[in-house]
Amino acid sequence: MDEVIKIIGIGLISLIIIIVVKQYKPEFAIYVSIIVGVLILYIIMDKLRGIINLLKTISSKSGINNQFLELLLKITGIAFLAEFAINLCKDSGEGAIASKIEMGSKVIIVSMSIPIISSLLEVILKLI
Repeated sequence: MDEVIKIIGIGLISLIIIIVVKQYKPEFAIYVSIIVGVLILYIIMDKLRGIINLLKTISSKSGINNQFLELLLKITGIAFLAEFAINLCKDSGEGAIASKIEMGSKVIIVSMSIPIISSLLEVILKLI
């Protein structure tokens, strides 16, 4: 609960700072946005580590291939980082760059998913 309050507080304070900064130096507003984004990512890192450790523990107990878990975590990380970059680009008025990042990250995610998809198809074919 404390983390949510911190994140909301940081977000609202940064919003006020950005509104004030835009009046005098609009080019500095994006810097504030980037700093706040990194700060929020830093705050949630402990939670992310906990989730990753829990997934690894469940994976080792259930006998799921650790390579698939690592791959899924990488794909999720790519999605989060791409979303962060896309939003920064959109906030700075660069929608064209944002759409290129979005398309590129989707292609990378699909290409990384191929081993999981092929393994799943093999299991389905064995069941048939």
